[in-house]
Amino acid sequence: QVQLVESGGGLVQPGGSLRLSCATSRIIFSIYDMGWYRQAPGKQRELVASISGGTGGNTNYQSSVKGRFTISRDNAKNTVYLQMNSLKPEDTAVYYCNAHSSGAVVVNGLRDYWGQGTQVTVSS
Repeated sequence: QVQLVESGGGLVQPGGSLRLSCATSRIIFSIYDMGWYRQAPGKQRELVASISGGTGGNTNYQSSVKGRFTISRDNAKNTVYLQMNSLKPEDTAVYYCNAHSSGAVVVNGLRDYWGQGTQVTVSS
């Protein structure tokens, strides 16, 4: 069974930093693009950042987090990270790790896998 295991959320003051982690299996990590989404109360889930599979050279960011958030992957640990700096109250949301296959190869017939979500709260 494929799992995406997240960690690193919490409460932080405005201007502070947090790092989210998402670990998964080697096969998923080698094939799927990895990303972070977030969902605030009463709002739709939105893409925050993504990084391509394999060597992971291509990254993509939502405009509101550019320059503040950094997505990266450690292929040896099958883990993707989201480093969040200069956090703002509007960053408060549940953050979800996502694995997405944009190609022909999928694992167990699923193109998308999701983590359980981790709460990030930015408040003074």
